[in-house]
Amino acid sequence: MSTSAALAPALLPRHIAIIMDGNNRYGKVNHLPKGHGHVAGKDALDPIVEYCVDTGIEVLTVFAFSSENWQRPPSEVTLLMQLLTSTIHEQMPRMDKYRIRLRFIGDRSPLSAELQALMADAEEKTAHFDAMTLVIAISYGGQWDIAHAAKQLAKQVQAGELCADDIDKDLLGRHVQLADAPAVDMLIRTGGEYRLSNFLLWQSAYAELFFTKTLWPEFRAAELASMVAEFAQRQRRFGKTSEQIACAQQFP
Repeated sequence: MSTSAALAPALLPRHIAIIMDGNNRYGKVNHLPKGHGHVAGKDALDPIVEYCVDTGIEVLTVFAFSSENWQRPPSEVTLLMQLLTSTIHEQMPRMDKYRIRLRFIGDRSPLSAELQALMADAEEKTAHFDAMTLVIAISYGGQWDIAHAAKQLAKQVQAGELCADDIDKDLLGRHVQLADAPAVDMLIRTGGEYRLSNFLLWQSAYAELFFTKTLWPEFRAAELASMVAEFAQRQRRFGKTSEQIACAQQFP
């Protein structure tokens, strides 16, 4: 039984986001052929998804390929695109088995027409599943996300459909990616680095942050369960004092 299995639903994070870092270092440490660390990383996702479904997590978002990753060597980018394609094919039976909705966020314009079509087909076929939502961020960047939302609002102002004075954080928030999903409660980065790397900047405004030295291919559900148990012990104040939170809990 996982460390977090007995937690009350109210104590669980609704939305977990993971920066899956450490694939290349895993490959080097284990003397794998170039790029095969990413292959190992692809296989590490399945048990994490299963844990989240079993535990009652509503949304799991994973950072598969950032907007900055296009700057990597062409051979590595090609491999990553191939792995993303195979990941989607491999995940579809699992999505059906566990009734998981599959979604993608990010700028799709640089992706091949074939990959875009595959993504759209996967989203359509799983749109009615409601056990959990798995979101894969591809060609995604938090700054791009916010700028894209601002551009949509600017076009509405230009068209006379919106007054600039009516734009506030709530309206902007309705135009970023995953606007219809719960905000990120818990953001995890594997691989030992301590930065957000432009991931879900808006959506993670009040996320609890967790960092681990474990490389992504070695990250296991047991470690995630321990993090979820720690999450349940943290007091999330959202700008309020500890006394205010305690009072609200005592007199809901």
